[in-house]
Amino acid sequence: MNNFRFDVATDVRFGKDRLDELPEVLSQFGKNVLLVYGGGSIKKNGLYDKLQTVLKEFTVTELAGVEPNPRVETVAKGAKLCQEHDIDVILAVGGGSTIDCAKVISGAALSDLETWDFVKARNYKGKTIPLVDILTLAATGSEMNRGAVISNMTTNEKLGVHGWNFLPKASFLDPSLTFSVSKYQTAAGSADIMSHLIENYFSETTGADVQDFTAEGLMRAVIKNCPIALETPDDYDARANLMWASTWALNGLTGNGKGGTWSCHPMEHELSAYYDITHGVGLAILTPRWMKFTLNADTEGKFAQFARNVWNVQESVDHLAALEGIQKLYDYFVACGIPMTLPEVGINEEKFSEMAQGAVNHSSIEKNAYVPLTAADVQAIYEDCLTPSSYL
Repeated sequence: MNNFRFDVATDVRFGKDRLDELPEVLSQFGKNVLLVYGGGSIKKNGLYDKLQTVLKEFTVTELAGVEPNPRVETVAKGAKLCQEHDIDVILAVGGGSTIDCAKVISGAALSDLETWDFVKARNYKGKTIPLVDILTLAATGSEMNRGAVISNMTTNEKLGVHGWNFLPKASFLDPSLTFSVSKYQTAAGSADIMSHLIENYFSETTGADVQDFTAEGLMRAVIKNCPIALETPDDYDARANLMWASTWALNGLTGNGKGGTWSCHPMEHELSAYYDITHGVGLAILTPRWMKFTLNADTEGKFAQFARNVWNVQESVDHLAALEGIQKLYDYFVACGIPMTLPEVGINEEKFSEMAQGAVNHSSIEKNAYVPLTAADVQAIYEDCLTPSSYL
């Protein structure tokens, strides 16, 4: 296990009917609030009206319309609002895209850099405007981490940016706010959670049993509870377990102390940058194909561990157990209603070469991944995603 620093001092307010605590939390930072939200679902489910009442003692400026893959232009607009209205605290209400957008706004508003240059720097060490969030979709874990992902559709780039001070000061996690999330987005969010855990799990770093065994337990929790939430959207315990798994999948608990870079995320970021698809769906399509591509004599032991500890595979031969585990993951995504080929989400081979090169250029996947991947390797994985797959 490698050296690491673990400091995620987010004040989590988990459970039903906690919004009356919001004024006390926000008042620590000031009275001028930038309210950031997405496409209007918070108005349909009544949350917006509730916030208007709760925030009546605050001066609220709104930034609405944050995109599912948040755009650099929206970040720039938010940063300008912060400067013009002397914003003391940002309140992000929505899923990971909204929170990611708010994080980058919190730093960009205090930076002299142009917004896309700010993102391209990839690591911001400066001050930020304090951020509080209200989560409405279990998926990205952005509610308790220091990362964000922003898209520039003009340049077909989707880049992650990290800032130590991006960590939300407080997160309100009410599972009942996710009852109205569609089946498609519930499944996509669950695939996103699974991907975060899988990306951390498959690392060359050895001896990180705490991280790996925790990740296995969180994966089992997602596997159990996503189908329940799909069948019964207002099942509180299912939604609560998905929300809490989302938070813990990417706050450093399962990744700190492990080296290397992620594999599937750089590949998916290219799909989203060119085609603006749902992030979790892209990850679900890619992950089993990446697993099969990287399965070899050196990796089959870890893939077999994944199969046995996560999917309860009983096969004693490691290679066969690994294949069965990959098949179970693929079949699980299918059962959740996730499209599992690229043509199903409107992607053909036209841009494969550019996207594969972009995945290499925008990450260290060629040198530091669990199994290093060249642009040709990435293109081969994309090509495997054109048709349904079977691994047994």
